Amino acid sequence: MISKSIILKPHTLVSRTKKLNLGKPCLMGILNSTPDSFSDSSRFFKLDDALEQARKMINDGADWLDIGGESSGPDSQDVPLDEELQRVIPLIQKVRMESDIWISVDTWKAEVARQSLEAGADAINDVTALRGDPELAKVVKDFQVPLVIMYSKDSTPRTTIQQPDYEDVMDTIKSFFRERLQFAESKGIMNKQIVLDPGMGFFISGTPKYSFEIIRRISELHEFDLPLLLGPSRKSFLGGVTPGRTLNISERDIPGAVVSSFAIWQGVSILRFHEVEQGRLLIDTIEALKSSG
Repeated sequence: MISKSIILKPHTLVSRTKKLNLGKPCLMGILNSTPDSFSDSSRFFKLDDALEQARKMINDGADWLDIGGESSGPDSQDVPLDEELQRVIPLIQKVRMESDIWISVDTWKAEVARQSLEAGADAINDVTALRGDPELAKVVKDFQVPLVIMYSKDSTPRTTIQQPDYEDVMDTIKSFFRERLQFAESKGIMNKQIVLDPGMGFFISGTPKYSFEIIRRISELHEFDLPLLLGPSRKSFLGGVTPGRTLNISERDIPGAVVSSFAIWQGVSILRFHEVEQGRLLIDTIEALKSSG
């Protein structure tokens, strides 16, 4: 018998004049406008290709687009400020001209965040959790927009393949969030602006078991009473689920759907997905399952 899904008080994110009701799971489409994206062979590096992909994601049912101009995976390279701006600002502007979909910019740089918000973005997704650029917190405070704070074992934007072990990985993440929330508050960022992301794959460890443990125990993060975001899509930890076989990027979609379904059942509010059409079907199926009880 399947246990009942966790029912929580729905959160609402507010970005200037816009609101996003998280009474139902929100689907965030990943759009990397970079030449070294691990998941999509850099197919969307050119502006026209990226814009076409944005249109497809919107048509496929995305609620939110997460636009990034700098990769953060192992072996990725730092991107100069001007180049990152050239990758994301025109794309945000063009998407905003066509759609009022929620847009976040995946950056740790204050100036990229500021110009992205001025171009029409609604939120900031910072993989360094305000550790990368000391000025980013001020941008978030001044614009009063949502901020995704993500756990990462590395304090820099570049993650590594290191394999740290944890005595209790979830306790480590909860302690990290407590400290980061206190820091954000000290900078004038209100709790209601924040979304928590426990990280996945190499952001946690090169050892896959810890990512699986986080997903199994993700309901523990509801103690913060904040929206939870999960982005397991195509991550490295999914590559070895079948003994004796290593799954390539696209082959990880089914394992990713399984763990994402489990997370949504436990009350995750936002699902970050590469294949938006699959993510839409996943969320709609879970919602149909919930409503049939």
